[in-house]
Amino acid sequence: MVEIKTVGVIGAGQMGIGIAQVSAQAGYDVILSDIDLPRAEQGKAGIAKLLSRAVEKGKMEQAEADAVLARITPAGEIAPLAGAQLVIEAATEREEVKRAIFANVGALLASDAILATNTSSIPITRLAQSSPDAGRFIGVHFFNPVPVMKLVEVIRGLATTDETVAAISAYADRIGKTVVQAFDAPGFVVNRILLPMLNEAVFVLGEGVGSIVDIDNGCKLGLNHPMGPLTLLDFVGLDTALEILNIFLSTTGDPKYRPAPLLVKYVEAGWYGRKTGRGFYDYSGPEPVPTR
Repeated sequence: MVEIKTVGVIGAGQMGIGIAQVSAQAGYDVILSDIDLPRAEQGKAGIAKLLSRAVEKGKMEQAEADAVLARITPAGEIAPLAGAQLVIEAATEREEVKRAIFANVGALLASDAILATNTSSIPITRLAQSSPDAGRFIGVHFFNPVPVMKLVEVIRGLATTDETVAAISAYADRIGKTVVQAFDAPGFVVNRILLPMLNEAVFVLGEGVGSIVDIDNGCKLGLNHPMGPLTLLDFVGLDTALEILNIFLSTTGDPKYRPAPLLVKYVEAGWYGRKTGRGFYDYSGPEPVPTR
């Protein structure tokens, strides 16, 4: 089983920086890569802000925060990833983008290095076709925000070896996560259950059955959820949710995954949620305000 010392993370967005942070906090050297160096450096700066808040709240010593940051090296190209024993792709949820990354990065890695994807919906066996060795390819699905959420779904493809699964399970344990192993099916375990529920909440809103606030409060109080489904969609990103639902629909052919028309409209308007400042709520003021 390969000994993981250096973790490469491709994508310095919200998920990528979370994976980089928890890996560095666990003592791994981390290479945080994006399409250019400024984006990668911006990702590291985002981690620095999160660590600074932890220090201010007394959850971490300044020396520890400094050590974590020192273990993270931003990169604007893939060449530095050649020395990593584990590379985790956390790019956009688009298959063609991920396939190009796997083909390019896979050619650089050592013969025992593991290539993993943080996809939340695309079948692992299908993505593995773009990697140099399907046996060393695996799904490692983190949940947002990564430093807070304790779960990691580990999804093996048809050819993924037991050694690869064992190495990833050991990595997950070291970064303090609990592993749920999932069969290689669209959405795996959690999103297969979650996304239809979120989509149904948008159908309920679009049909005028309840308001944004009432739908969210109903699920929070009636189902004991920490946040309502429309708030959660804003947090996840409406564009991301739509991509996942379309993958479910195209992969299974099951019409139950048809995206709610109102979700499509919001995405067409560019209202993706928190990351754009507007989704089912408007985040421009001191408190979120419903947009319908």
